[in-house]
Amino acid sequence: MDTNTVFSKSISLKELGIENAKVRYQLSADELHAITLQSGQGVENSTGALAINTGEFTGRSPQDRFIVKDDITKDQVWWGNVNIPFEPEAFEKLYKKVTAFLSDKEVFVRDSYVCSDSNYRLNVRVVTETAWSNLFCYNMFLRPEESELANFTPEWTVVCAPSFMADPAVDGTRQSNFAILDFTKKIALIGGTGYTGEMKKGIFSALNFILPVFKNTLPMHCSANVGEDGDTAIFFGLSGTGKTTLSADPERKLIGDDEHGWTNENTVFNFEGGCYAKVINLTEENEPDIFRAIKKGALLENVVFKEGTNEVDYDDVSITQNTRVSYPITHIDNVQPGLVGHNPKNIFFLTADSFGILPPISKLTPGQAAYHFISGYTAKVAGTEAGVTEPQPNFSACFGAPFMPLHPTRYAEMLSKKMKDAGVKVWLINTGWTGGPYGIGSRMKLKYTRAMITAALKGELDNVEYVDHKVFGLAKPQSCPNVPEEILNPRNTWEDKDLYDKKALELAQKFKANFAKFEEFANAEILAGAPITE
Repeated sequence: MDTNTVFSKSISLKELGIENAKVRYQLSADELHAITLQSGQGVENSTGALAINTGEFTGRSPQDRFIVKDDITKDQVWWGNVNIPFEPEAFEKLYKKVTAFLSDKEVFVRDSYVCSDSNYRLNVRVVTETAWSNLFCYNMFLRPEESELANFTPEWTVVCAPSFMADPAVDGTRQSNFAILDFTKKIALIGGTGYTGEMKKGIFSALNFILPVFKNTLPMHCSANVGEDGDTAIFFGLSGTGKTTLSADPERKLIGDDEHGWTNENTVFNFEGGCYAKVINLTEENEPDIFRAIKKGALLENVVFKEGTNEVDYDDVSITQNTRVSYPITHIDNVQPGLVGHNPKNIFFLTADSFGILPPISKLTPGQAAYHFISGYTAKVAGTEAGVTEPQPNFSACFGAPFMPLHPTRYAEMLSKKMKDAGVKVWLINTGWTGGPYGIGSRMKLKYTRAMITAALKGELDNVEYVDHKVFGLAKPQSCPNVPEEILNPRNTWEDKDLYDKKALELAQKFKANFAKFEEFANAEILAGAPITE
């Protein structure tokens, strides 16, 4: 769709409780870009992209994310420190305060949708206080044609007011910022934070409830691509594991880089119409697709320019390490038409194991796949804190715990069933360390990881010899095209083999300690996927 399309429809926000607002409806990307520049809220970088600062918050605030506890959610949501309950009456009062705050102001309204498979499409209306927040939603959500707008009926509404500050003593929030989902009113209410990712992840969290509960569809925090033969590959992984990098493959078409659904019809569809990528240390050599996508229409967040220029210094993290860019997926060349794939054949769980224990590639049984999916393991490198010399494990259930309203085993059992029904192979890929932990060993070479994934996708690992890992039980291929055989068995890469064995058991204990909170909900097959800890 042309970014300069002018829409003739005008709308009222009275139904939302926003009175006498100057409604700027369905503005083009160019118009939103220009308004942001005119208002002094952003500047243009050397490639024509818009650069803005999100203010106090440069990332999500998980402790300030709430779900209204009502008849729909009370018996379904896994309540706790991830899904924090909020009273319906408190939500109603806070919502009225936010809509009163937006009344009589200029507001930006966008009609969009999520879920690229038309059978699962969810219409979303976004009301934002700033033009650049609206540009983010233009980039990230799917863009309807003008002909679809005349009779557009939103099913969900996002209301985002960054400069509205809650009063925790009165409003029931933890502090002045908040992101609250109400499944009865179908509203995502965001205030006190300019971080745009709260809007994206708010709708993602809503879909992570709606799709499994009402549509029998598995929502996934993953990237996905399609091969020339029409086979779909899915890549799960937490931040820094290579999810975006490894799904960007010149021989395969990208479905999407972050959020997908897997349907009963065995299709995989993108929730979104854009990409929201980290740009820390970005170079054209390492991430050519992302680097080239940063042009007119893209929105950079919290980056710093080189002195005296409007050229971004991607190595400068003085504002935040979480520097970001959003852009429409059309900024990428090699994209799957319709953003839907069929026939999933391979799933890759990506982990950056800085302990240097897990094999660089291994094949998982359905039970192991469910166990590792629930665990959602990666590891952080040793910090700069005094005395901290060991890597730190990081477990995030389903590779996306902050966005999962249901109990992780609900998603894991759905994944297991779909894997079996579709005959999907599941691989664990360690993009982390080999030859020892962080500080002793070295990071696995990207070219080897790509070669292993290519071999798995082409079926070149179907008939090779496998040996099970003694502690984790994972089936390790003993040969792989274009990969040195010695690195396929991590124990062989360590100088001190006894130390490897000791550290492998220590990591297994960490897995077991993390999984303790899920054990009572997990079936026997999932429990059998656990490592040996003695």
